[in-house]
Amino acid sequence: MNPTTSNQRLLSLDAFRGFIMLLMASGGFGIAQMAAAHPGFVWEFIKPQFAHQDWQGCSLWDLIQPSFMFMVGMAVPFSYAKRREHGQSFFGMAWHALSRSILLVALGVMLATRSGDKHTVFLFTNVLAQIGLGYFVLFLLSRMGWEYILSGIILILAGYTWFFVNHPLPTAQELAAIAGMKDSAHGILPGFAGHWNIHTNAAAAFDRWWLNLLPQAQPYQYTNGGYQTLNFVPALATMLGGALTGGFLMNSRKTDKGRCATLLITGILLVVAGTALDFKILPVVGAQLDQYTLLPVVKRIWTPSWAILSGGWVLILLSIFYWLVEVLGMRRLVFPLVVVGMNSIVIYLLHSLCAGWITENLHKHLPETAFPAYWTPVIERCGVLFVLWLICFWLYRQKAFIKL
Repeated sequence: MNPTTSNQRLLSLDAFRGFIMLLMASGGFGIAQMAAAHPGFVWEFIKPQFAHQDWQGCSLWDLIQPSFMFMVGMAVPFSYAKRREHGQSFFGMAWHALSRSILLVALGVMLATRSGDKHTVFLFTNVLAQIGLGYFVLFLLSRMGWEYILSGIILILAGYTWFFVNHPLPTAQELAAIAGMKDSAHGILPGFAGHWNIHTNAAAAFDRWWLNLLPQAQPYQYTNGGYQTLNFVPALATMLGGALTGGFLMNSRKTDKGRCATLLITGILLVVAGTALDFKILPVVGAQLDQYTLLPVVKRIWTPSWAILSGGWVLILLSIFYWLVEVLGMRRLVFPLVVVGMNSIVIYLLHSLCAGWITENLHKHLPETAFPAYWTPVIERCGVLFVLWLICFWLYRQKAFIKL
């Protein structure tokens, strides 16, 4: 099997991207609302997979952002190989990467600023801002050999762990100060794991310095949910993992089955490694077992163990799509996903900006019988999803593919 060339679209990547973006735009299919309205039913069983973990752990919903960022990295080797073939210089490609970074950060800040805000809200935790903050470094490292990319991943994750461990554990006063916050109930970890507590960790301390250097309507204290600007550093390791995978798929001389097996096996090994880092180590005499978690899996601050675990799950999901599309040739089956995957930025922005407006207009223009009381949360979100898909389908038919 010949390596995939830069001129060949990896349809399995488009399908996987489309699946992730449709999952994001689904708004969780209204399952959380159904569980709240009908407790004790099947909705309670599936709800955890369609909501973010309160702090420690992993759900399907948590995998949306790392999947998206991983695929950004995967696309880079294909994109810049094509630019080289068209004769673009290094400086031309570097300028494209830098301008893309700036635009993504600007869009992220725009989305963080809500309609009720009177001034720009300078927060950089949105996925677009996070990609933008790391994209130029991603471009530079992805041009090097796989050894440099892998070394970069290891150094980033090890250095970020060192950064957190060397930040002092929270004092009793600091813990008391955050105890009453609504999002802190699950974010206080005992013992050594306290280095990754919500609002008291090293990245939170950085934001209390950095964000207060920028114009703010009021002094920055903390971010709801515990998300931090510096998440982009370990998330860069996630994107570099995508670049490593993209380079492998583009250059490997393995058969499609061999590539798929490599993706799957690597994914399983990473899931095992991430789980092992989060596993509670046997206690010493008189100590509590949960005081000895080595490195907790926390998506909201992108702990290195989260980067490893989520990267493993992304590879497993990618291997499924690669098997369906590249090995079994089920291209028609994934066509509805490809339509979205080729205009992922469109559906992301439209959902972020227009989901409420679409819902309002669905109620205006459809009869009330279209929204039976029991199923209203599900129908509303599926209706929004269908409208967004139709827009992507129209763009696909026009051969209009919007990129940054």
